[in-house]
Amino acid sequence: MLLHIIARGKIGRSSEADLVDRYLKRIAWPTKVTELPDGGGSAPPPDRSSVTILLDERGESLSSIDLAKRIETWRDGGKREARFVIGAADGHSEGERSAADLLLSFGAATWPHLLARAMLAEQLFRATSILANHPYHREG
Repeated sequence: MLLHIIARGKIGRSSEADLVDRYLKRIAWPTKVTELPDGGGSAPPPDRSSVTILLDERGESLSSIDLAKRIETWRDGGKREARFVIGAADGHSEGERSAADLLLSFGAATWPHLLARAMLAEQLFRATSILANHPYHREG
């Protein structure tokens, strides 16, 4: 399964970018990052073999193990791509939220977009480690 992060804005050269790269390089599954302009543009539409997860403050707050189980269920159900979408500063539209397969929250706090991208990359590494029975997920 392809893990695809779709995010508004350019991460550029920053400590957050280094952190994102650190975790993405450690994921054994295929990964892809698509950056969209802040003021417009859109990702290619998902197909029937993909699942769309929006990072949204109103979403579910899942444990790492629960996120891994969701990814496993999607993968085993024939989904070939999991699209994790980080919206613009104003978040996602109602239409985007209603079309998503999952709204995922990293808690009630507001996180900067670049930090949310790093947190997502880490959680994807942790989820794939859980599914591979790697001990990383018990380290902290």
